[in-house]
Amino acid sequence: MPAQSPGGSGSVVPLPYDADRLARLMGPGWAELLQRIYRGMLLGRILDQRLLGLQRQGRVGFYGPAMGQEATNAAVAAALGKEDWVFPGLREQLVALLRGHPLPVYLAQLFGNEKDPAHGRQMPCHPTAREVHYVSMSSVIGNQVPQAVGTAWALRRKGVPAIAVAFFGDGASSSGDFHAGLNFAGVLRAPVLFVLTNNQWAISLPSSRQSAVAILAEKARAYGFAGSRVDGTDPVAVFCAVQEAREALLKGDGPRLLESVFYRMAPHSSSDDPTRYQPPTWSEEARAHDPLERLEAMLEHLGVMRASARDLLREEIETEIRRAIQATEPLPPPGPESLFEDTFQDPFPPLTEERDRFDTEQGGHFP
Repeated sequence: MPAQSPGGSGSVVPLPYDADRLARLMGPGWAELLQRIYRGMLLGRILDQRLLGLQRQGRVGFYGPAMGQEATNAAVAAALGKEDWVFPGLREQLVALLRGHPLPVYLAQLFGNEKDPAHGRQMPCHPTAREVHYVSMSSVIGNQVPQAVGTAWALRRKGVPAIAVAFFGDGASSSGDFHAGLNFAGVLRAPVLFVLTNNQWAISLPSSRQSAVAILAEKARAYGFAGSRVDGTDPVAVFCAVQEAREALLKGDGPRLLESVFYRMAPHSSSDDPTRYQPPTWSEEARAHDPLERLEAMLEHLGVMRASARDLLREEIETEIRRAIQATEPLPPPGPESLFEDTFQDPFPPLTEERDRFDTEQGGHFP
């Protein structure tokens, strides 16, 4: 849990920084950096609200919002290098977007249309963005952990000055792939950063009921490397922790586990109703630690961002999202010929024969 408690009903716990401290922690360009992180967080929040609305209207089949996780996602994205590889859990789409993945392409994946890089073969809200080293999501809990370890090991063997980052939730820390991945990482001393996004709920199961360890970061010690915990509603703390960990990894100091603790501020997915299992005080506690409002209040207090600039930025982002949806949603689905693409590197006779037979049945329109 974030260390502080709400200051009262409806009040937001402020971030504990002044300009001098921010300059020491983040360098002389702290104001511009935090403005960039804030814009990314606001993009994530507005996008979640808009796309969850589209799902409720039947225009998107499934959606998993990340409300409450924006500080962690935006700060990690800001701290990574271009050559680093990202293996997401279930709520890190914002990381891909902030690394340069085009918003219309991400939306095409949600709609499953002809511009979808996966040709509609993946669940909505499970994008892939190879051009920014962002590996496809998977709903198989924890499978990305050993994949990230393998990539990190390959980077080291090839002499590439980069790291791999594996995101996963508190529930995944009880999975077999978590054990296997961290065990191999510790043995190989692979340059991999494990970001454990602890939103305190594994769907409907609270963290206290799925692990006997109160601080999940302590699990790293069993595998021979360091683990630490950070307030995931504080983008400054997350950025500094990731930056420090990345520098250590590039020096060959071995893997790291970073547990980022925050409040899940939305349903687990569009198929979930959290009011059936969360305590009645949860929403108030979560609002008091809203990462977007915490950063917003600090930037305004320090004179870095005025309310008028914030409103203009929100309008700009809403326009960007609206235009991207209008341009992407009407596109047709992937062509039937895509069924035979990206399966084998080189066509072979049985596949070619099946494709030709299917083309004949479809009226002979394949290119």
